[in-house]
Amino acid sequence: MAFTIRQLQYFVAVAEKGSVSRAAHTLAISQSAVTEAVKFLEADLGVKLFERHSRGLNITHKGHQFLRHATSILAEVSGARRVLSQKDQEISGALHLGVTSLMAGYVLSDLLAKYRRANPQVDVTAIEDNGEYLEHLLIGGELDVAVMVISNLHDKLALQVEILDVLPYRLWVSIGHRLIKQDSISVDDLTAEQLIMLDIDEMGEAAMTLLSALGTRPKIAFRTRSVEAVRSLVATGAGIALLPDLVYRPWSLEGDRIEARDVSGALPAVQVGMAWRKGSPLSAAAKDFIAIAQGHQSVRER
Repeated sequence: MAFTIRQLQYFVAVAEKGSVSRAAHTLAISQSAVTEAVKFLEADLGVKLFERHSRGLNITHKGHQFLRHATSILAEVSGARRVLSQKDQEISGALHLGVTSLMAGYVLSDLLAKYRRANPQVDVTAIEDNGEYLEHLLIGGELDVAVMVISNLHDKLALQVEILDVLPYRLWVSIGHRLIKQDSISVDDLTAEQLIMLDIDEMGEAAMTLLSALGTRPKIAFRTRSVEAVRSLVATGAGIALLPDLVYRPWSLEGDRIEARDVSGALPAVQVGMAWRKGSPLSAAAKDFIAIAQGHQSVRER
C-alpha cells in the first residue's frame, strides 16, 4: 500500500518539531497516530527516517533526502488547491519584503520569480538586512513578510512564522582531508581542526554555540561573509566548515572538489521560512506571497 498525503504531513511535522509529542501537539492529533505514520513510511520506504534518543528524534541523512521530496509533494498539492480556489480578479497593490543575505542568494530569487508571474500587477520591493533588523521592521509594520532563517528569532511572540525547509548541519572538507577516509565522524574528531566560519544569517555563531555545548571548540582559522570564500578555503585544505545543505555545492569556483559528511551527534537543523507580524491584517498581495511560498520548494536539490 502506498503512503498517503496525511502520512507525509505527519512526517514533515515530526522533522520540523524534532519529536513525536511536539508534532502531535501542533497537528492536534494523538501521538500514536504520528508514530504509526512514521513507522509505516519507514517500512514502506525500507529506510530509517529518524534516529531515536531520549530527548526526541534526529532526522537521518536518508530522512532528510525524503523530507525534500515530501515537502515537494505537499507543495504541489497545496499549489493545486490554490490554483483551483483562486478568484479571477487580479491582485494589485504593493508588497514589501525583507530578506537576509543567505536567503537572498539561495531562496528568494526563484520564489520571487514565481510570484511575479502570478501577480504582474503587484509592485514588489525588497530590502536585505540581518535577521534582527528585519524583525524590527516587521513588528513596526514597515515590511509585510520576511524570508529568513527562523531558527533563531529574537521576538517569537510578536511574529507568525511558516517553515519552508529544515536543513541539517553537515561537515565540509577537502577531497584529501584525513576525515574523509573515516567510516564515521564524531564531534570529537573536529577538536584539532581549523574552522572556516560563515558569518551571515547567524551561521557562524550557531556553529560555535553548537560545538561549545558539545564540549568542542575548534580554532577559528577564518571568518567571512562570502559562501564562495568558504568553498575555496575548504577545498584547498585551509580548514573545515559546518554548514547546512542549503549552501552546499561540490565544487569551488576554482574547480576544486568539496565533500560533505554527516557528523554523529545531536547536530541541529536550520529552519528556513517566512515571518510576518502576528495579529496584523495581511494585504491580498502578502497573503498570496505566503500561499505561493507554501507551495514552492524553496531549497534547490543539490
